[in-house]
Amino acid sequence: MPDTQTNILMALSDALAGAVAKAGASTVLVDARHRFPASGVVYADNLVLTADHVVEREEDIHIVLPEGSDTGARLKGRDPGTDLALLELDKGGLLPAEPVKQEARIGQFALAVGRPTREGLQASLGVVSAVGGPLRTRRGGLLERFLRTDAIPYPGFSGGPLVDSEGRILGINTSGFAPEASLTIPAAVAWQVADAIRAHGGVRRGYLGVRSQPVEISPEAQAHLGRAQESGLLLVGIEKNSSAALGGLMVGDIITGVNGSAVADHDALLASMSGDVVGKTISIEVLRGGEVRSLMVTVGERGQP
Repeated sequence: MPDTQTNILMALSDALAGAVAKAGASTVLVDARHRFPASGVVYADNLVLTADHVVEREEDIHIVLPEGSDTGARLKGRDPGTDLALLELDKGGLLPAEPVKQEARIGQFALAVGRPTREGLQASLGVVSAVGGPLRTRRGGLLERFLRTDAIPYPGFSGGPLVDSEGRILGINTSGFAPEASLTIPAAVAWQVADAIRAHGGVRRGYLGVRSQPVEISPEAQAHLGRAQESGLLLVGIEKNSSAALGGLMVGDIITGVNGSAVADHDALLASMSGDVVGKTISIEVLRGGEVRSLMVTVGERGQP
């Protein structure tokens, strides 16, 4: 029995070490701020995804590659709302990381990996302890999903990967959302943001031009809606010539849904403005005078915070 247990532990140890080595082949050091360097993940052969808050200068960025050589880089684009930035390297031919195809599961092993110094990789082991979202961020964004682990986020791990036991990327680690706290941006979200930055230099988010406050929806109004929904958003202000104004929304309307999905609070409305919605015409369901109406509104674009 002891030999069997030893073999199991050795196999697990070898698997975790192999996962770190695989992730390390696509993990770089990012020197783009005055303080301690950070880490980054190879997104394409000459592009690195990292945490936005560690990129304090847009030029003269230094990257230490996995084999130890140096190259320069510049900022290609950033999204402060999700604390992600994309760097374009002077040198190509890097090995892109492999993101997972399925969302992380609570309880699975997870390794936080970083390359915070020239000495090489560092790693810490934990489990995925929570999967949550949406999360309103300090920098004016809404993170649709996030992961939390008990892996130790050592200094310089921001921008580095959280990986599974096979070295695939579960997400990008960052301490940029709250002091003394580290969260992980899931790979699906991070890669979607990186795709948008690569194509447009940033993330385009929808904007209606309304001010609103949550209100209760009476049982009678819920009956008109044809579903149980206890709250919606009362419009208390509409910007002149905004998408909302041009689409026929009025002060006093209660927004209850967007494109067939219920909207019960501000976060739900903000979430409905993410993705490829700018310039698209969407259906907004409102209660007006106790009656349900559906208005077609062409979504504008929110400026950077």
